[in-house]
Amino acid sequence: MAQKIRVGVVDQHPLFRDGIVFSLAAQPDLEVSGQGASLRDALLIARESAPDVIVLDLSLLDGGLEAITQQHPATKILLFTMVADEERVGTALQRGARGCLLKGASGRDLVHAVQMLHQGESYVSPSLAAKLLMRPHPGSVRAAKPADRFSDLTPREDEILSILVKGRSNKEIGNTLDLSEKTIKHHVTNILQKLQVRNRVEAALVASERLPQRLMISR
Repeated sequence: MAQKIRVGVVDQHPLFRDGIVFSLAAQPDLEVSGQGASLRDALLIARESAPDVIVLDLSLLDGGLEAITQQHPATKILLFTMVADEERVGTALQRGARGCLLKGASGRDLVHAVQMLHQGESYVSPSLAAKLLMRPHPGSVRAAKPADRFSDLTPREDEILSILVKGRSNKEIGNTLDLSEKTIKHHVTNILQKLQVRNRVEAALVASERLPQRLMISR
């Protein structure tokens, strides 16, 4: 039997937190390993339970995200937010968060996002992703000369990046290009290194400068 994905849930509103826990616990491949209501609780859960993913209320962040991402790099952070504040979300993604959902998302979206983060991918709600790609990015993950980084990509990597920007998973990209998921994962790793970014969301943000008309969607 495959090992379950361990998830921590941290939200300051008990009723909403209970709903997240219920949605996750109903899935056979997921297990809630801890829950809390503060950033301090998130740190304790990361240290004591070592979950694969922590679902964290964005409003609880106050400069403490790095304490989790740096001390517990194996734990992926999925943010939940009531307001689509693209500037604050963009900053959190740059500091190590791997995804973000709006609180109007369905339980199915939540489960899908957790599974994607566990697979080493990223997930951002479609409407929020569009705002992230369209906003100005002074001082963001982009370098002063992004074109230099794109010039290092091979034709195949460039092709994969053009699909990755749409929010497709490695499996979906592989199906499109008739390549194995393992091969796509290898190419994506090279793309992230060449673009000097940490995850797929940052890669899509960088690529949006070259492809301004493309919008990343979650699936």
